[in-house]
Amino acid sequence: MKKTLKVACVGEALIEMIAQAIPGNARLNVAGDTLNTAIYLRRALPKSHSVHYVTGLGTDQMSDQMIEFMQSEGLETSGITRVADRLPGLYSISNDASGERSFAYWRENSAARSLFQESGVCDFSALEDYDLIYMSEISLAILPPPVRVSLLNWMGEYRENGGQFAFDSNYRAKLWESQTRARETVTQAWSLCDIALPSLDDEIALFGGTETAVLRRFSEIEGCIGSLKRGERGPIAINAHQNGGQSFPKASRVVDTTAAGDSFSGAFIGSYLQHGSVSKAMSLGHHYASVVIEHHGAIVPKHTMELRIDAMAACSHGAN
Repeated sequence: MKKTLKVACVGEALIEMIAQAIPGNARLNVAGDTLNTAIYLRRALPKSHSVHYVTGLGTDQMSDQMIEFMQSEGLETSGITRVADRLPGLYSISNDASGERSFAYWRENSAARSLFQESGVCDFSALEDYDLIYMSEISLAILPPPVRVSLLNWMGEYRENGGQFAFDSNYRAKLWESQTRARETVTQAWSLCDIALPSLDDEIALFGGTETAVLRRFSEIEGCIGSLKRGERGPIAINAHQNGGQSFPKASRVVDTTAAGDSFSGAFIGSYLQHGSVSKAMSLGHHYASVVIEHHGAIVPKHTMELRIDAMAACSHGAN
């Protein structure tokens, strides 16, 4: 690994609204799938490496507070575009008795939808200097189709010049023009990635098939490593020879699964960039996700996270 890495996480930062027990009350946080991943990636990487968040925000006070929050989590924010006539997106979360969540979104006027568009021309030059770029299906879905196509074409050139691309699923049918368009776009994105972090549920929802079929499809992507996220059953490497034979214990309790996959992805990328081991990356990712689902909201306080991860690591060493 290089002495210093510069990583970009690209997507949409949102205002997260969580209903409280008292009717009419709600707690506001800052979240969004790729932002969640960026925060957990920042926590998993040594401080010598930089993690940048690339998005669009408004020029309003809430956007200012969102940037302050990102900076408080150690993220670099110079890649954020401020758009005067746009606002941040908003979403609400409700959870059932098992911790599974449902969402409602208000993102039509989101500033992130105008990313990479200068005077009607696509411009991705701001991404050229990063060693690795991470995006999700949502990162692509929110963009206008022509920008989406141009971005993936540019990504091919970026990789030819030595850049790495990490891609995540997070399929949201309502964000796409059609399932056919989503399949075409996501298939191209997977074919370009160096690190693939699909969710089994998302892949089956978009493409159909079985777990075996999903793993077979990913094993055919040349030069790609990664992990298939399978919820409480734990992750599995997308290439069978990279599985370390480890087992993944279930979380002690499930409160809120909002950022389970996002935290897994951040920890996986952080570990893999340091150690080059898929097995180690899956283990750390599973630890992160196990802690996150024990708490409400997407972002677990850093100190709480560190204590739980240290305790899990101690238990793992004791069992070996």
